[in-house]
Amino acid sequence: MLITKHQVGVSEHIGKYSDGVVVGPNARWLHISGTPGLDPSTGKMPEGIAAQTELVWQNVFAILEAASMGPENLVKVNSYLTRKEDIAEYLKVRGKYLGDFRPAGLLLVVEGLFKPEYVIEVDAIAAAE
Repeated sequence: MLITKHQVGVSEHIGKYSDGVVVGPNARWLHISGTPGLDPSTGKMPEGIAAQTELVWQNVFAILEAASMGPENLVKVNSYLTRKEDIAEYLKVRGKYLGDFRPAGLLLVVEGLFKPEYVIEVDAIAAAE
């Protein structure tokens, strides 16, 4: 169940996310570690936010699939970017992958990630009943 601003009276959304997501009892939980935009077949990191974001979401979806889940099971997504100017492009690619799914979310611009060439990393929580 999604909780929206209209139900609790919080501020207008500035993005495509839910204010809260309720998961029923006895759910299976999947915690996805910070996932960078590495190509799993080569282990290489492409340059640029668009290419790295594509790989991030492909990798997150592969992890979901391995757990017999999909984007509809995402409960929370935390996104970390190293450059504020990349937000619009990140959100465009994120929207391509998540479509109408609205997990709770957080987007932070941070000084750096594990490796200097990483410009994005995403971690997530998913649940299936």
